[in-house]
Amino acid sequence: MNGLESFLNSDFMAPMAALGVAAAVTYFWRGVGVAVSGKMDKDSAIFRWVTCVAYALLAGLIARMILLPIGPLAELGLEQRAGATIISLAVFFLTRKNLLAGVTAGAVALVLMAKLGPL
Repeated sequence: MNGLESFLNSDFMAPMAALGVAAAVTYFWRGVGVAVSGKMDKDSAIFRWVTCVAYALLAGLIARMILLPIGPLAELGLEQRAGATIISLAVFFLTRKNLLAGVTAGAVALVLMAKLGPL
């Protein structure tokens, strides 16, 4: 068996083939989405429903992160997590809904609260 045949028969090729198939399927559906998107009404009832579901899922995930955290976030108390959330929202609205400023303020608040400990 020469070098190319042993490379093609190696354990390396199966994951690479799976990755190639996954990429092809992903890009196929993205292409279908682009082709069909021009014909859809973004203000239709179904899209309003999808938007509501997406916002509800996001709100649920954020509430879970605040009330029932896992990992390093669980080391902080509820007061610290809620305080960082309030700071983040305040900065977000004070900067005319600047998402980057709000997220940065919340992250900095969490880091500072973790370093300072409970007050």
